[in-house]
Amino acid sequence: MSELRKDPISGRWVIIAKSRARRPHDFESTPHIQQQQARFCPFCAGHEDKTPGEIIAYRPAGSAPNHKDWRVRVVPNKFPALEIEGELNKRGEGIYDLMRGVGAHEVIIESPQHVLSTADLTEHQIQEVLWVYRDRLVDLKRDRRLVYGMIFKNVGEAAGASLEHTHSQLIVTPIVPINVWEEMTGSLEFFNYRGRCVYCDMIQQELASEKRIVFDSPGFVAFCPFASRFPFETWILPKPHASHYENIQKNGVEDLAGVLRQVIGRIETALDRPAYNYIIHTGPFDTQELAHYHWHIEIIPRLTKMAGFEWGTGFYINPVPPEEAAAFLREVEARPPQRQNIATREA
Repeated sequence: MSELRKDPISGRWVIIAKSRARRPHDFESTPHIQQQQARFCPFCAGHEDKTPGEIIAYRPAGSAPNHKDWRVRVVPNKFPALEIEGELNKRGEGIYDLMRGVGAHEVIIESPQHVLSTADLTEHQIQEVLWVYRDRLVDLKRDRRLVYGMIFKNVGEAAGASLEHTHSQLIVTPIVPINVWEEMTGSLEFFNYRGRCVYCDMIQQELASEKRIVFDSPGFVAFCPFASRFPFETWILPKPHASHYENIQKNGVEDLAGVLRQVIGRIETALDRPAYNYIIHTGPFDTQELAHYHWHIEIIPRLTKMAGFEWGTGFYINPVPPEEAAAFLREVEARPPQRQNIATREA
């Protein structure tokens, strides 16, 4: 029989449709990594002139900007959703509010080699990617026009990726996105009622029950949430309370890199490298440390599609109970990294 489960943070209800349950191999997903014909890749080392000029890059001392020898590179998105120039010009037209599309849209190129998966990066490479996330948030936080920084990764065409070379993106907006606002509002209501952070309570309960745990490290825990919206949805949270990702410390980055690589590796192994998204939810720029909010990473394999019922009601239907998903991921070993034989893709 199906279950209705309520998310304790947002108040959103989810249908866990056990009667429609499927095993991982039953999903018809297109692997994001397939045998590709050689084609030009603007993100590979040596093609720096094919992207906008870099904003920041980790490279050896004395290495010139916009030349090869970089390890991680950040460039403006060639087709930005928001642009950094101009004033907000907030205004109203009757009952409607609008403002100029001011913000930032950046691409984080995670490797100079033509690597297709985060799981195929070394832990040190992932650490540098996590550090550059922090560096960009710290820098953009200084701009008083900007309020929220969303770091996300689209992997595979079904998840919205247009290039296969491993990369992530940062979009900074002058408002707090509605999904984050709902999380913050729900977690504040919980805090005002119980005097505790709902995320911290969630971590303690998941660690105590172990039913939905995927991976556990000294500083982080990964689990399939109780009211999972999607099959094999997995969250990663820092165990110590922290509301803003950009305040992460060196030991946290080192620990998180290993956890992220393990979790993505297990998802890719278990589900035959599906398309997926991951998103970092963090506190807004214009707030100090928040006692009620907890930054976290949400990883969402793209195995199901929303249809009329979901769009019409706001319910999600998940055919895989999170307890079964977590048990399956715990048993899986991340496959060894797959290295590319070529450093670049030429025209």
